[in-house]
Amino acid sequence: MSSPAGTPPFRPGFREFVALMAALMASNAMAIDSMLPALPAIGSALGVGEENERQLVITFYLLGFGAAQIGYGPLSDRFGRKGLLVAGLGLYAAFATLAGLAASFALLLAARAMQGVAAAASRVLVVSIVRDRYHGPAMARVMSLTMIVFMIVPILAPFFGQAVLAVASWRHIFIGLGAYGMVLALWVLWRLPETLAPEKRRPLSLGSIGEAARLTLSTRQSIGNALVQTLAMGALFSFINSVQQIVAEVLDRPGLLPVVFACVAGPMAASSYANSKLVMRLGSRRLLLRALLCFTAAAGLHLAVAAAWGESLWTFVPLQAATMACFGLIGANAGALAMEPLGHVAGTASSLQGVLTTIGGALIGYAVGQRFDGTTLPLLIGFTTCGAVGLAVALWANRDPSHDIHDEAEIDVQETATRPA
Repeated sequence: MSSPAGTPPFRPGFREFVALMAALMASNAMAIDSMLPALPAIGSALGVGEENERQLVITFYLLGFGAAQIGYGPLSDRFGRKGLLVAGLGLYAAFATLAGLAASFALLLAARAMQGVAAAASRVLVVSIVRDRYHGPAMARVMSLTMIVFMIVPILAPFFGQAVLAVASWRHIFIGLGAYGMVLALWVLWRLPETLAPEKRRPLSLGSIGEAARLTLSTRQSIGNALVQTLAMGALFSFINSVQQIVAEVLDRPGLLPVVFACVAGPMAASSYANSKLVMRLGSRRLLLRALLCFTAAAGLHLAVAAAWGESLWTFVPLQAATMACFGLIGANAGALAMEPLGHVAGTASSLQGVLTTIGGALIGYAVGQRFDGTTLPLLIGFTTCGAVGLAVALWANRDPSHDIHDEAEIDVQETATRPA
């Protein structure tokens, strides 16, 4: 792939670029999902008797992850992407190791919050780096391909946690995360060039940041699609917070947590692959609206079945999997639509959107998770509500159908740009 004028030579080939972006995004999923099998052991070791309180191991990480994103964008727009990314990965590894050594629940939560702060660099900078290279449907396609690998991680992470627990303590899960962070830092340092050209860097001033923030928060397409992402993430985090208790208490199959998680999360990767094939021809707007409609319908059906006949392994897995499959079509398209008008302030825009989606999603997920009452009804009510509200917001944010209309020559150019060599 040739480099656009004004940007440095781009060393990684397309496949390596997608793999690296996916591995960076996966550092966040690994830090969350590998914890799920270990929550009872962590609670027992650190004297946390209340089961719902163990969810704070997830929530504190997400709050740190969400809040810190506000700083990385303006800094990356001023100083570039690569140096900040390497520093963030190094701190991610350090705080993961500290969490593994924690002697109290309070110290563990503090280390988890700081690990989230460090991990925020990956979330903001991956989106910015991809936006530096691509735009519009091409960006959605790259993000979809990235999400295929990213979605596999939630399937494998609980198996990783379970495997570590079979031969060692929960502390070694955190040590493994630290090693993963260091490997990623070395990969970025060795292979990824700086993607933000010097002439495109913005001054680090309150006026510049304020103008970028104003555009991000006042542009209907940006803020509307960011809110859609927030609601989708809220549903996802509510599932992550609740799934260990659902499998153990509602389904009475605690040993099947990794298998249930894999069966439910697997369709997310398949739908991300489908999105990468469909988005160039159908457009992000059309796919997003259809995915939200299907998400709401599937969640509503699951809620009706659980309310009428109760929940079992044989209803929960297929119905929840059908709902989760829609995430692969929602996240990439809403994200690409939100960033489309903001390429000239990509770092700051990515930061602000990330703060909104992560903190908002974490708080929604925590609120739903805390309502766990021995049934799946709170989770399913949360899913259905997030889907319905998200669909209404998406219709408002994407009223202009021109987002789905592309010149055939432009489609060919963007498909060529995102085709593996």
